[in-house]
Amino acid sequence: METDTPNLSPKIAIIGSGSWATALIKMITDGGKAIQWWIRNEEKANYIREFKHNPDYLSSVEIHPDWVYVDTQLQRVVSSAEIIILAIPSAYLHEALSKVDLPKNKLYVSAIKGIEPNTQNVIARYLQEFHQIPENQIGIITGPCHAEEVAAEKLSFLTAAASENHVAQQIADMVKGRYINVCCNNDLIGAEYAAVMKNIYAIGAGMVHGLGYGDNYLALYTSAAIREMDFFLNQISPDHRDVKEAAYLGDLLVTCYSPFSRNRTFGNMLGKGYSASAAQLEMNMVAEGYFASKLIELQCVEHNIQLPIAHTVYQVIYENGNARKLFNQLNNQLN
Repeated sequence: METDTPNLSPKIAIIGSGSWATALIKMITDGGKAIQWWIRNEEKANYIREFKHNPDYLSSVEIHPDWVYVDTQLQRVVSSAEIIILAIPSAYLHEALSKVDLPKNKLYVSAIKGIEPNTQNVIARYLQEFHQIPENQIGIITGPCHAEEVAAEKLSFLTAAASENHVAQQIADMVKGRYINVCCNNDLIGAEYAAVMKNIYAIGAGMVHGLGYGDNYLALYTSAAIREMDFFLNQISPDHRDVKEAAYLGDLLVTCYSPFSRNRTFGNMLGKGYSASAAQLEMNMVAEGYFASKLIELQCVEHNIQLPIAHTVYQVIYENGNARKLFNQLNNQLN
């Protein structure tokens, strides 16, 4: 900890108990801020209170009771906090939030990097349309960053995005610290779509590895992926963004190349011949790109957009396509 005097009246809440939620707790408490932490399971909550670490994820991270107030009552947590960070897998978000009333005067920050599968929306749009949260009360935290490196206190970089600069800066001030640097971005929707799309491309990168392609091909593939992402973002959310920035290219690179990437691991299994359902069971964790692939395919159909790489990944996941055959076809379109 960087300070021994916590703020004993926590105004920040984290919803979720996975690796990224645990990493965020470390970042924020190391910066001298106390947190309310919603844990769905009472048994796990009691374990964390007693043993001061998450038994399932990043177990080396200390969860000190003077800094982190564990609570299983979601309504109480969202009602008392001022900033609510959503770090629950997207597949479970709707079920959790549909049971509570979300106050409209809070700041909601998505750290999910995925889509809400029931409404097929990125999280910012889901909060606006389903919970009537104003856009200026929504922000996101995106990469490039892996939870495992945060736990090890390796120098990491985040992006805080919101439609208004002062909101992005508020989010940045909350998480920055000795080993965390943060840049701000006002491309809320574009940055969130980029965080969604990089998971799809990481699945494809995993397929590339599983099929036995080498680093030379992966470099070509990744350079084509960032151009494809740029094209899609300009179609779906026109803005004066630079996709070479960390929130776009940086996050894409770390997710495609890192062995910590769940999406890359999922894709690697698909490339080796696993079905999507078998790969999910084997991993026993959520690869957000699985849901993202369907969303982007639907968006492409709706807007008549051609994305050869994303479509190839979709065909393997949802149409049981043969990865080797489809990548052989895709290779002719990469340059």
